[in-house]
Amino acid sequence: MSVLDNWDEWKGFLGSRLRHAEEKGMKGGAITEIATEIGGYLAEQVEPKNAEEKVLADLWNVASEEERHSIASMMVKLVDGRDRDEE
Repeated sequence: MSVLDNWDEWKGFLGSRLRHAEEKGMKGGAITEIATEIGGYLAEQVEPKNAEEKVLADLWNVASEEERHSIASMMVKLVDGRDRDEE
């Protein structure tokens, strides 16, 4: 089973990648920018594997660039658990 098949596993996977990036010195703003790029790639190239990913893909596809950045930022917050606005 792929991490894309289960929402909790997907969030856990993203959270571990986030912690790894932070350990390597990457800052919150850069992480959100990368998350925005990854979100675009996933929306264009990867078929959603569960209901949560389908909702995210649908939202992404109707969002403006600013809204896509917000979605990416919220995903980072979701898997991180800390308020990135404080950084």
